[in-house]
Amino acid sequence: MSPAGEAPDSSPEPEVLAQRLAAELTGFCVAKLRDQAAQINRCVRLLSEEQIWERANDVSNSVGNLVLHLTGNVRQWAGEGLGGVAFDRDRPAEFARRDPLPTDELLAGLHAAIAVACTALERLSPEDLAAERSIQGRQVSGVAAAVHVTEHFTGHVSQIVAYTKLLTGRDLSLYDEQGRRLDAAARL
Repeated sequence: MSPAGEAPDSSPEPEVLAQRLAAELTGFCVAKLRDQAAQINRCVRLLSEEQIWERANDVSNSVGNLVLHLTGNVRQWAGEGLGGVAFDRDRPAEFARRDPLPTDELLAGLHAAIAVACTALERLSPEDLAAERSIQGRQVSGVAAAVHVTEHFTGHVSQIVAYTKLLTGRDLSLYDEQGRRLDAAARL
């Protein structure tokens, strides 16, 4: 008991709390990026090279273009923006490409970008997460950059999954009827 007869404050010190929150955020982002990259890998491996680069119409992107776009975005926002790994991005080329890349080359680029991003995220301190930086012409905190790269990635993965379902007619659910993960061992 404290001198005033109250129970001592058991909340963690601000520094400890900041470390825990930083680890929670970056750990979540790393796990989500790896999980979603595995989902892309799964989808791309179900498609022929022709299907990977097929466009539904002139205003839609192919799965291949979306993978190139995610590779560029992850390298720019997490690799360079959070990790300081220089990257010269040609964003319009990610969407303009029409000639196919070999599937293994396409996926290798994505997986290399994810590795760089995860390393950058795992190294972030609470101070790094609070610091302002300029990414893609925007002033953002490290937290905003980490959240952006993760939610942006997840959004495009949903497109890739939907298009893969349309092209293959396969059920790509990762969960059973009770919501249990079916492929926990298949993650990157």
